[in-house]
Amino acid sequence: MALPIAALALSLAACAGIGASQRPTQEELADGMAKIWEQNEATAGQFTDEQNDCLAEALIESDVSDQDLTNLANGEDRQTSVEARDLVSKTIGDAVKTCVTE
Repeated sequence: MALPIAALALSLAACAGIGASQRPTQEELADGMAKIWEQNEATAGQFTDEQNDCLAEALIESDVSDQDLTNLANGEDRQTSVEARDLVSKTIGDAVKTCVTE
């Protein structure tokens, strides 16, 4: 009986979205960031999928916490602290210089 309960727990965790205890994938992060950009009139349509992938890669490789990346991957522009917000902003700002070419 323990196996079905364990399987159910894993299934429910998978359905609940990206967990806070793991770093999201680049694809999950790029998708979440695309949602955030589209929710803001100033950034809607500003980044291509390729540019979002590049920005997500920079964030994954950064010191941004798993929780803050998870929030972004879930389409939530919410960080755990002012310092975390500043790090996310700086990381994206630096990455834009290389990810977004004219």
